[in-house]
Amino acid sequence: MKTKVNNIKLNQLNFKVMKNIKRSLLIGMALLIAGVASAQNFRYVGADACKACHNKPANGAQYDHWVSDPHSQALKMLSSEKAIEYGKQNGIVNPATDDKCLKCHSTYHAAPANARDRAFKADEGVSCEGCHGPGSAYKSPAFMKNRNLAVRQGLILQTEESCVRCHNSENPFHKEFDYKTAFEKTTHPDPTRK
Repeated sequence: MKTKVNNIKLNQLNFKVMKNIKRSLLIGMALLIAGVASAQNFRYVGADACKACHNKPANGAQYDHWVSDPHSQALKMLSSEKAIEYGKQNGIVNPATDDKCLKCHSTYHAAPANARDRAFKADEGVSCEGCHGPGSAYKSPAFMKNRNLAVRQGLILQTEESCVRCHNSENPFHKEFDYKTAFEKTTHPDPTRK
């Protein structure tokens, strides 16, 4: 009789343990799915959203640096005489509207349409998010003050691989690309970061 009672108690305990394991697995799966879903919901918010904080001289005035950098003018370059002539010679009616050209000259046009925020402007050229990823989740100061948190919210830290997606021999106006030199020219550090 005692063995039978012990077996019943053991079965009840096993049932509770299994129930807790199942619950934990379900919660873990839900968190994983939510994390993946939120990662796919990052939206491009445009350079003006970055400007709100990254235009202050005390923080490094990164926005002003971008405005003076050729990346901000990349879309306009597609309307240059040189680009139009290249287009004529290569069957491209208008480089400023051709997807082959826009993928590297316009963050707006390279971004999926369903990932563009209403404030994201089509004429930004290669904007902040072209290099740093869609900013909707990491743009708040709470995330930007902690690089690891910002990265978890979609911030992309520059690497050579991210630059050579466009700075490569597929570009008809390609010049030898040296990542270290380019990085030094385009970098825009935040003096508030140690």
